Amino acid sequence: MTGFFGALLEMEFLQRALLGGVLASVVCGIMGTYVVVKRIGYLAGGIAHAVLGGMGVAYYLDLNPMLGAIAAAVVAALLVGWVNIGSRRNSDTVIGALWAVGMAIGILFISRTPGYNVDLMSYLFGNILMVSLGDLRIMIVLDVLVVVLVLLFYRQLIAVAFDQEFARLRGVAVRFFELLLLCAVALTVVTLIQVVGLILVIALLTLPAAIASQYARSLAGIMLLATLIGVVLTVGGLALSYDPDLPAGATIILLAGLLYLASTAAKSLVHRIRLRRLRQGA
Repeated sequence: MTGFFGALLEMEFLQRALLGGVLASVVCGIMGTYVVVKRIGYLAGGIAHAVLGGMGVAYYLDLNPMLGAIAAAVVAALLVGWVNIGSRRNSDTVIGALWAVGMAIGILFISRTPGYNVDLMSYLFGNILMVSLGDLRIMIVLDVLVVVLVLLFYRQLIAVAFDQEFARLRGVAVRFFELLLLCAVALTVVTLIQVVGLILVIALLTLPAAIASQYARSLAGIMLLATLIGVVLTVGGLALSYDPDLPAGATIILLAGLLYLASTAAKSLVHRIRLRRLRQGA
């Protein structure tokens, strides 16, 4: 681990990777909180895997794959949101179809790209060490968009996340803000792709927020704590993977999973101890 921090001062690609991890942690902490509270991890999963279709088409047209990912993510979010709002019974089927079709389109277009030399594995599993300055610029723009959306519509998004019927009675445009929430989740998914890839996006999107929800009381508190946890996980994962030359994305997710299990076990133990003391006091 000491080798990583020494190399960090000299190697620009590690500095870009670290900045990319921090940028991803910001949107991960904010939007991951909504995903956990609203329990829409399966919706986010459908959006994440549909993104590959946009990336494949963009690469085929000789465009930046991240731009294709943004377009596909927003379209998938609107489609999933429209189906989920209109008929929740059919949403699982549509999400599954979107998941499979998006990945199939991406693979087909990438395979037909002239001079095909794309490492598909880097899209599926991420490669944070290959984050470019262009990727960082896109991530910064996406971060700003998500943060601005949440700041502008914080109360409406809270109402939609917790109690849609109450929000509707208060005059909140529930359908609009639910679609807006899914679009923000879609932008977050695109931001996380370069860090951990399509396959592992949902884990990084949900685990920091799930850990934070065990300790913070308010939604804003969960967001802040989840962001800090995300930073610790990405930096820790990069540092742990550097010397043994392990995949950074997988190391970050493994670290997140272990931290979630340890936190859950600790909270359960504390709860049992308190319950035992209450029984003894009674």
